[in-house]
Amino acid sequence: MLRRTKLVYGLLLAVWGLIVAWQIVEHNRVEKAARTALTNRSKDIATTLGLVIRSQRRWGSILQERIESALKELVKSGELSSVALLNASGEVVASAGEPIDLEAKGMMQSGEHWEYRRVTLVNLVDLGASVTPEGETRRPLIVFPKRDSNAPPRFEPPTNEIAASNEDFPRRGFPDGPRPDDRPRPWDPQATNFAGLPNAPGDPLDATTNSARRGSGRPRSGRPPWMSEAEYQSLLERRGLHGLVLAMSTEGFRRSRVQDLWMRCVIGGFASISVLGLGLAWRNLAKSSELQMRLLRASELNTHLKEMNLAAAGLAHETRNPLNIIRGLAQMISKQTDASPEVRNRTRDIIDETDRVTAQLNEFINYSRPREVRRSAVLLGSVIGEVVRALNHDLEEKNIRLRVSEEPLVVEADEQLLRQALFNLLLNATQAIDMQGEIQIVAGKTSAAEAFIEVRDNGPGVASEHRTDIFKPYFTTQEKGTGLGLAVVQQIVLAHGWEIECLRHEPKGAIFRLSHLKPVVRP
Repeated sequence: MLRRTKLVYGLLLAVWGLIVAWQIVEHNRVEKAARTALTNRSKDIATTLGLVIRSQRRWGSILQERIESALKELVKSGELSSVALLNASGEVVASAGEPIDLEAKGMMQSGEHWEYRRVTLVNLVDLGASVTPEGETRRPLIVFPKRDSNAPPRFEPPTNEIAASNEDFPRRGFPDGPRPDDRPRPWDPQATNFAGLPNAPGDPLDATTNSARRGSGRPRSGRPPWMSEAEYQSLLERRGLHGLVLAMSTEGFRRSRVQDLWMRCVIGGFASISVLGLGLAWRNLAKSSELQMRLLRASELNTHLKEMNLAAAGLAHETRNPLNIIRGLAQMISKQTDASPEVRNRTRDIIDETDRVTAQLNEFINYSRPREVRRSAVLLGSVIGEVVRALNHDLEEKNIRLRVSEEPLVVEADEQLLRQALFNLLLNATQAIDMQGEIQIVAGKTSAAEAFIEVRDNGPGVASEHRTDIFKPYFTTQEKGTGLGLAVVQQIVLAHGWEIECLRHEPKGAIFRLSHLKPVVRP
């Protein structure tokens, strides 16, 4: 049974471990899927934003106010916490939302950088220079800062009216006049494009195209005519768009992760409770099985003891008859006239010994007899009076003072068994005390539903270590005692459902208390 119990506990523990491990794996999977979904969403936003930025390359430049206004509208959607456009050196050119310190957080390299409240993704799309399928190199879009009073005006391509007067072109580009070191050439639509660069053969922006675009006012991307090449390259390094940084809020990710974690904890809790309940159920089942086996063995042992008890009682009864014959023969011998004094003394010893053995056999037969309780209303005072009259000779022989203090009680009991119990208790007290001792019988109610009987004496008392053993069969502290009188009392008490205990009587002596007697109220 023990081996089977260990096996069942091991299986339950293994099942619990599998369920917990499964929930951990599932939670990690859900968390990974939520991370992937957030990353994919940020990539979709970055791809869309990159397409929008790349579509502005043909203009060559864009104002910072315009691009930051668009970025702020994107941040207002709630998915993004901040967005920033970077140049080739990783510096922020334009941004919106919460500031991002790339150098302090070590996010100069591309990739994902997870924090508690947001995830930062660097260089999701490449906004740098690219080569078209026709082999043309397209330069990155330039973000011009906010205009101030000292900044040169933004380049505006000439319209048809402006192209009519080439002399007006330098003055429009530079209000204070062209620079002497790098004076722009007059614009010739047949030789140059809007950026002031010569048209190459086969250039899609040749003279015809330029003539067509002069009406639309859309110049081709390139160096503005008022800048030198060195200044243009420096501007590209500082204000040209090369990278993108997005900071996505992780609130939704954290909420879904916490909800899934709570769900996994609830499942794990239910699994733990179930495993614990199954373990306790198996434990109770094992204990019940073991208890049933013990009860079966006890029942078999009890049946065997009853059979032995009946056999011993029958043997004692059969032994008592020869003892009566021996006692009778000894009495006849002692009454013969020709019997010598020695023979008479011997016969007297035989008679005394047969009386002693007969008394022990009677007590043994009485102890081994089954206690069948026939309950009825018994007047307690009447039973006490009968017991006192039966032991009156023994009380007078020792000159014992007996006091009875009892209420007019009627209790529910077997009258014959109650008389036997009180007789044994009073006889035990009579044998225990010395000459001119005192015995007191007290009866009363502890409550409306319970009564008690006490037999008190002023004898030597019972040692504290013997107060429980004194009710065991054949245990006695007296020289002439058989050790069955109090055992019979306990049998009677247990058969009625009462309790008996031995207490100390101050200043000396002992108290035998019968409790939990049920009083009967007569109408």
